[in-house]
Amino acid sequence: MKRLIFDEEHEMFRDSVRRFMQSEIGPQVEKWREQGSCDPEAFRKAGEQGLLCMWAKEAYGGLEIADFRFEQILIEETIRHGDIGLFLSLHSRLVGPYIDDLGSEALKARMLPKCISGETILGIAMTEPNAGSDLAGMKSRAVRDGDDWILNGSKTFISNGIIGGAFIVAARTVPGKPHGIGLFVVEDGMAGFSRGRNLKKMGLKAQDTAELFFENVRIPAENVLGDPEKGFYALMRHLAEERLISSVQEVAHASVAFDLTMDYILERKAFGKAIGAFQNSRFKMAEMRTSLDVMQTFVDQCVLLHNKGELGAELAAEAKLAASELESVVMDTCVQLHGGSGYMSEYRISHMFTDARVSRIYAGSSEIMKEIVARSIGLDERQLAGK
Repeated sequence: MKRLIFDEEHEMFRDSVRRFMQSEIGPQVEKWREQGSCDPEAFRKAGEQGLLCMWAKEAYGGLEIADFRFEQILIEETIRHGDIGLFLSLHSRLVGPYIDDLGSEALKARMLPKCISGETILGIAMTEPNAGSDLAGMKSRAVRDGDDWILNGSKTFISNGIIGGAFIVAARTVPGKPHGIGLFVVEDGMAGFSRGRNLKKMGLKAQDTAELFFENVRIPAENVLGDPEKGFYALMRHLAEERLISSVQEVAHASVAFDLTMDYILERKAFGKAIGAFQNSRFKMAEMRTSLDVMQTFVDQCVLLHNKGELGAELAAEAKLAASELESVVMDTCVQLHGGSGYMSEYRISHMFTDARVSRIYAGSSEIMKEIVARSIGLDERQLAGK
């Protein structure tokens, strides 16, 4: 399907990203999956190509590219020719903007050039061992000490947790107030900051996920992002883009699975003919192609709305819900069409299947997405309970 949202400049950018992924990233993926983490050097190489924090001002070394379509292309080519576990967009679009939006000029001048070059890799730390994504149950605390803050607590399931050099950490600053949360930049080498092991996961083997620990970590005033009592609202403002990024990833991942399966069923034979010649195969592929084209069109439309500042949390939740659920269906179908080979680790579809399972969990589970959408159409349980 021809996608109408891209122009010649976008396609030139796609060609350059594709070449970079094929030459610098793709050949490293197998090693990264075995070691449980990508090499930090991958971020520095991406930085040399101008692929990190593309939105950042030229004064910091950025390209001042606000058009999200360039990030969309980067995500798609990373998944097709590299690996979904290389979390460049987490660094650039989920974490970096907090520093740009809420950081002091001194913090931005010190940190953003290193983020753009890939010298400093970013992560964000919200989830806790006993609270999951329930921010109201957050136990980590930050207490003011003069102009500084003293941070204590722990976080888990933190992406880029091993290779990251700086993390935005959410901690409670107002006891007894569910939304009384602050955001603090914790940097590698700060006294009292430590990391746990690289957590073993079902999928995303090339992506490091770790526990982080904070014991009386002194956070200087410069490293406080915005109002230390209103970090919750800053988190909420960025959720739409986080879910859009997830949607882009999920459609791209499913599309690669479709293409791999097409190649397989045209080459593999059974009962004297290609698997693709059987009606079941043809109909399954036709169903997936139709669903993928419909979903791609919807996600592309969300990208255009986001560029105009018009993508709301509700529509982003719809996109994330639909894309992650479709990705799951496509992966399962593609493994089935591969037969026994689909269960073998030597075939890419095998680990793509396990990589995809987390999509319905992170960036807001499918159940949470359904709740958001239901409320947006007037089905709020809290309001209906009184009727």
